[in-house]
Order: sequence, then C-alpha cells, then structure tokens
Amino acid sequence: MINVLISSEAGVTRAEVQGSIDGQTAPMVREELQPVIESAQKLILDLTQVSYLSSAGLRLLLLLYREFTAKNGKLVMVGVSPDIRAVMSHTGFLSFFDLADTHQEALRRVG
Repeated sequence: MINVLISSEAGVTRAEVQGSIDGQTAPMVREELQPVIESAQKLILDLTQVSYLSSAGLRLLLLLYREFTAKNGKLVMVGVSPDIRAVMSHTGFLSFFDLADTHQEALRRVG
C-alpha cells in the first residue's frame, strides 16, 4: 500500500509519501505526483514514512530530479532514512539531491 499526500504552504508544495516505493508502487507515486511536477516550482518530498526504496524508486527519484532541474525548479527531500541514504550513497544518487533532516530545514533550503 502506498499513499501520497499533497499540501501547500507559503508557495511550497509538499508531497508526503507513505509506504514502500518499489516496482509495483513507483508508477502509482509517479501518477500522484504528475500534477505537482507540472505545476510546482518548489517541492519538498517527504520520505519520513518510506520504509523501503527499490531500484524502481531510485529511478523515480532521478526522474523527479531531472524534471525539476529542467524547469529550474527546486526539489528538497526530507526524512530520508539511514538505510535509504546508504543505498543512495552507494549508487551515487546522493550527489543529485538536496537532503534536509527536518521540515523546517527543507523549507529554508527550498527558499
């Protein structure tokens, strides 16, 4: 089961993902985020409640990064677990993303 909760605060969109992002759920997350990708200039992607991220989840994150970069948008991820950070580090993905430890820090970074 996967949930994506979208909210807005002071011109910043927040997408909170709950559950595991794998080959089955990544397309669902993508579908839920599509309107955000098209309309938001600033996005905080909250992964606090994501317990597992497969290679399909990594591909989804890379796609989000590319789409936001292409439109000069700003994407900050918050709540990335140590396990997911380790996977992102080993695959070289950490260098692409701006990670914050708290929601307030993410708000500051997204500007």
